[in-house]
Amino acid sequence: MEISSLPLELWRLILAYLPLSDLGRCSLVCRAWCELILSLDKTRWRQLCLDSMECKHPNWPNQPPVEPPSWREAFKQHYLASNMWNKNGQELESSNCLYLFRRKKDRKIIHVGTGCDHDNLRSALAVANVYDKIVLHPGVYEEQSEVVLKMPVEIMGEGKLGDVTLLVGFDQRCPTARLCNLVFMPAWFSPVLYKTSSGHVQFDNCNLENGQVHIYGPGTCQIKFCTFSQCSINFHWVVVSLLENCEFIGSENNSVTVEGYPASDRNWACKHLAALAKSKSFLNAVPSDSKQPSDGLRTLEIVVNQNHPSELNPEVGSKDQKLDSGMSELYITKGQLVEHGEVLILETDNSDSDLSTASENEDDEQLAYKLSYQSHGLSHLLERTERFRPQGDRTTPLQTTLALRTFQQELQRDKEVQALASSLQGCHIRKCLFRDGKGGVLVCVQAQARLEGNMFRDLTYAVRCIQNAKIIMLKNEICHCKASGVFMRLSAYGLIADNNIHSNAEAGVDIRKGANPLILCNRIHSGLRSGIVILGNGKGIIRSNQIYGNKEAGIYILYNGNPVVSGNHIYQGLAAGIAVNENGRGQIVENIIRENQWGGADIRRGGDPILKNNLICHGHSDGVVVGERGKGLIEGNTIYCNKGCGVWIMSSSLPHITSNQISHNSIYGVAVFCRKDDANDYQPSQGGNFNEDGELINWENDLDSEEERFSSRQPISVALIKSNSISHNRAVGIYIKSSEALNIMGNAIHANHENGITVFQSSQLTRIANNSVTRNTICGILVEAGCRVELRGNGVYDNNSHGITSKGDGVILENDIIGNHGCALKLLETADMKVMKNRIQSHHDYGIAVLDQVKGLVQDNLIFQGKSSKAVIQKMPMAEECIVQNNELLAFNSKNSCKSQVTWKLENPPARPHIEGQPRGPFTMQTSQGMASMTTRIAARVEGGCHNGSIFCSIL
Repeated sequence: MEISSLPLELWRLILAYLPLSDLGRCSLVCRAWCELILSLDKTRWRQLCLDSMECKHPNWPNQPPVEPPSWREAFKQHYLASNMWNKNGQELESSNCLYLFRRKKDRKIIHVGTGCDHDNLRSALAVANVYDKIVLHPGVYEEQSEVVLKMPVEIMGEGKLGDVTLLVGFDQRCPTARLCNLVFMPAWFSPVLYKTSSGHVQFDNCNLENGQVHIYGPGTCQIKFCTFSQCSINFHWVVVSLLENCEFIGSENNSVTVEGYPASDRNWACKHLAALAKSKSFLNAVPSDSKQPSDGLRTLEIVVNQNHPSELNPEVGSKDQKLDSGMSELYITKGQLVEHGEVLILETDNSDSDLSTASENEDDEQLAYKLSYQSHGLSHLLERTERFRPQGDRTTPLQTTLALRTFQQELQRDKEVQALASSLQGCHIRKCLFRDGKGGVLVCVQAQARLEGNMFRDLTYAVRCIQNAKIIMLKNEICHCKASGVFMRLSAYGLIADNNIHSNAEAGVDIRKGANPLILCNRIHSGLRSGIVILGNGKGIIRSNQIYGNKEAGIYILYNGNPVVSGNHIYQGLAAGIAVNENGRGQIVENIIRENQWGGADIRRGGDPILKNNLICHGHSDGVVVGERGKGLIEGNTIYCNKGCGVWIMSSSLPHITSNQISHNSIYGVAVFCRKDDANDYQPSQGGNFNEDGELINWENDLDSEEERFSSRQPISVALIKSNSISHNRAVGIYIKSSEALNIMGNAIHANHENGITVFQSSQLTRIANNSVTRNTICGILVEAGCRVELRGNGVYDNNSHGITSKGDGVILENDIIGNHGCALKLLETADMKVMKNRIQSHHDYGIAVLDQVKGLVQDNLIFQGKSSKAVIQKMPMAEECIVQNNELLAFNSKNSCKSQVTWKLENPPARPHIEGQPRGPFTMQTSQGMASMTTRIAARVEGGCHNGSIFCSIL
């Protein structure tokens, strides 16, 4: 009959009455009929799937409202899986050499129940043959002793699920068996509902209550659409087994326990189950992302602009904001990071033009006195700073890589991830729901398990992996656990990837005692404590995760935890982004840490991490906090737009802070304080609260010896701030209020809104050497009374007030103090300083001012003439204990300056600071024709009185 003879709607109405076998025959008529049968997907095929007593909705129990892509395909997959149990018979027959003469297998159907041939299960089994089907009519069937299955059979309940109840304990001793549409309850003599030690068993659409199921390797099982109510299933030395679309409710212990290394023996079902598990893996459904670069990174552009583009419509990121791994959107305004499409814009409300001197508008006569110092040893750091400087309507791009890698990209680039993700041994648990009980899945004693697409909620904990066990977790949701979501213990390992872990009472993931997992591409958020905790010698690789909205640290490392943390987005936490405490370690590399309430990184109490190449921005407090007894290498980070300080250091700590970009923070760039930690700081007890059984642990037994400590740097005995670019901060560049020694070396301190460096308190020696201190709003360097400092080899240029102001004690040796708006060097109150071999110039004020009751020595300094009519040295009478002698003045002939176009330049040595390896040239003065190079020694006038020594100037 032609399809076109009836309307399509009428055909569908007629075909809706056909059984499955007739639909199959119709699809074989021709192509038109086949397409007609396929068009019944949402009608007849859906009805067949939902009406089957062997299965439930394909997305039960996690997402029953969500329809599958194809009802026919879902029904087909279930039909094929439900018949896998008897493939053993086909293999046995095909191996018979007389298969051409074998008689077709004749399966009997044996009915059990009231009015049937058999009234109990045991009598039906006694007469059953291989692969017979036993149909149990509605009722309750109880046996007084264990039922032994000695031959392959299928036991099926008739009617709705719940009509047939078995109070029986089964011991399977045959190669295969299937049980369907039954309710299992324990018999009076044993809690064991079912066990097998060598054969394969298949459960379809069953309820198992208040009992236990045991599968011993090489035995296997396949369980689908079953409900375990206060019931557990235990796998011992299992090679491969499959649990799909099951629900586990109200367990008093672990719902699923997998223990023991997979047995070396294999039964007949292993290869079929492995093929089935591989075909259903979520890895097969992950699309390749051809739009991403081959290395898995998306390159974004950061630009700085004062005028925000109107088309961006920036909005401040809320707590509900989520970063999509493909197209992350981040809007921040007024000194914050703004991401739109492929461009990141750093807004700023100030520029160097506000902080620079008036030299840009000086007349030619003023410029003649200006010394050139731009080509000093830290010019490269100033160039790096200029990348954040607006230049009119132009924007300067800063290339960086900010996008999270997807799990597919991680698979493509990492062979170890590929090997773990393709592992098929052990128990496979897919699309199951674990709820309202104590534990979800326990994997222990070298066992292996694979969890895909499951939901764990309202449990004490979701997953425990211990004792060298291996676990693969993909695309699971873990939420509302009373303790941590995932526990890794005792050298456990595996892959935890692409999961949604949120709203747990303790940590999302807890790693301890030598566990070493790969944690990739997860969303870990909204926890009542930390996102990830690593302690007690825990390790692991934590990469490409989104960690946000947790009440405590996004990642918390303590008690010798030593992970590698890279490429994560850690944001909007209610405490620190990353906290390293109680001798914690770790390598924290190339993460984006933003918008956290406390420090972006918080290091205290012996914490000793490597914090390298991270972007730490827009925090509601400080960028990096190094608390009491904190250590660590903090290198190459970009720390900006934080509402507190860029870096906050306690004086009892020993950090090595080097090569960082610290800018646009609301208070200090770097602050060093001697106070103790606040009561709000992290308490060491946090690490002891994660034990799932509630007991405290003596962590001293877990700590590594000193020989086992990793170190990529030489140990330091004094806190070191070296080779950083510290600019555009709203207060002092480096603020020191410390009771311990400190070294500040080779930093570019530029365009901060107050002093470049302030030493407010320093009872121990603070060494400030080889720094460039330029264009700060107030002084270049301020030393308060009672402080001990050594200033050596610094370049202090173009600050809006004095170059160096000192009320304290120490040495000022071999510095270049040039072009500052106030005095180049001002000594006052009770300062006791030795000022020697410096090169000094001030355009508008005294070169050196010695006031009040200053003591010390001012000797052998080279003072360049400025434009001001004031004397180059001012010494007050009260400062009689300060010896000023043997200083030289290099004067400039202003009458010939315009004609000769003389340029002064700092050479022999060149402009400071000098960095190791920088060449030093001879001191020369570039002149035109007719300029003489002769010197005459004369006595210089000292304003405010004379002294016993002689002051001489060299005049050209």
